[in-house]
Amino acid sequence: MVNLTGRTATALAAAVREGELSAADLASASLDRIDATTDLNAYVTVLDSAARERAAAIDDGEASGPLAGVPVAIKDLRSRKAGVRNTMGLAALSDNIAESDAIVTERLEAAGANIVGTTNTPALGHTIKTDNRLVGATPTPFDENRSAGGSSGGSAAALAAGTVRLATGSDIGGSLRVPASCCNVIGLKPTLGVVPERGGTDAFSPNSPFFVGGPMARTAEETALGLSVLAGHDSRDPYSVPLGETEYLAATERPTESLSVAYSPDLDLQPVAPAVRETVGKAVSDLEAAGAAVETTAVSLPPYEELSMAYVTQVGAFFAAFAQQVEAEYGVDFETADIEPTVEATISLADGLEASDERKQNVPRTAAYDGIEAALAGHDVLITPTLTVPPYGKRLADGYPTEIDGETVRGVPTDAMLTWVFNLTGHPAASVPAGFTDDGLPVGLQVVGRRFGEADVLAAAAALQRVRPWTDAYPDH
Repeated sequence: MVNLTGRTATALAAAVREGELSAADLASASLDRIDATTDLNAYVTVLDSAARERAAAIDDGEASGPLAGVPVAIKDLRSRKAGVRNTMGLAALSDNIAESDAIVTERLEAAGANIVGTTNTPALGHTIKTDNRLVGATPTPFDENRSAGGSSGGSAAALAAGTVRLATGSDIGGSLRVPASCCNVIGLKPTLGVVPERGGTDAFSPNSPFFVGGPMARTAEETALGLSVLAGHDSRDPYSVPLGETEYLAATERPTESLSVAYSPDLDLQPVAPAVRETVGKAVSDLEAAGAAVETTAVSLPPYEELSMAYVTQVGAFFAAFAQQVEAEYGVDFETADIEPTVEATISLADGLEASDERKQNVPRTAAYDGIEAALAGHDVLITPTLTVPPYGKRLADGYPTEIDGETVRGVPTDAMLTWVFNLTGHPAASVPAGFTDDGLPVGLQVVGRRFGEADVLAAAAALQRVRPWTDAYPDH
């Protein structure tokens, strides 16, 4: 029996190309592991027959490339695959079949990947818990009662459970990074335009706030490999940018001693739980001991209430428009359909908004951008915690913490994370495993780079992996 956790995607693909392993063996190992971990609800649709047929074709020489035969999972939101269910986490779309491939799906398969299933997400990807009325809640494999995060929680849990080596996610406020933190994997939010996407009839919608897709994996090298496959210009996406030569994989070999790091334990923005602060602080200290230049840095941002209002206003407008598009294209009536209250609440954030209200929020957004640029000045990356708290209850009804480090907070998603700021500013950011709390819960560390500085982010992620290796720190489940 092939063990998918024993080798990286790069090594597995090389073994398939060289005939040491078969794609069929990899597919069987992945599908068996999916079957053994069904209690995680990580998958919405498992492509058993299709994955085995694809594997046979790869073994017959019909596909090769850097991901030859490697089992991959795609998030059941915008990572569509033609002929496969695309539910977007909505019970009302339980029978919806995608008519075309997403760009990321095309690129994964062109690289030789074998897509074994679609992963769970909250309805429309609206929040940082993966729970819906379609398949239920997805917990982190580290604690069955705590969330895998969201909205890419299914992908993160699938990776942590050892069902695949690479997965896709998307991010409008932390949806790649939050689940990565909850599941002890890496989730990379690239700069808008690096990974192309065509969002149906509205190709311009990802701009406010920045909504992007990106890779998730267990290791920095595999994350870099995933980004190298997904990145690159595509004229179907009006934000897609020509990148030229990308050095993502080479960046993971950059010496730790060459890195200059700005460190903020809380972005000078909101409280962080002591267990998270201490775990991230120790990881940063280890990075410094390994030779990185680390400077604790003040970050000048607008006050939390002002900046979070900018985010909530723009994300509310985004989801209200998204719901209208889904209604127009698929006939889902959000007033009568079986919709979670948190979805209704997210859409209603746009109630009463005028176009000028949303545009006005670009003023604090600009101030935040300037503040992050100033913090990055003279440094390769900025490091912060990903979440302000350890993984929280897995169900939407469980709510969020109302007190953090003795300070009363509102119990809303933005209180629980430090990720959403970078969807306003557009900086690339990744969540990287930092360690564990005393009770064994994973803690993520956020690495932020300058726009189009994904290589710097990956270099820092790899340096952290070298000084605090986590590749064996997963539950058997």
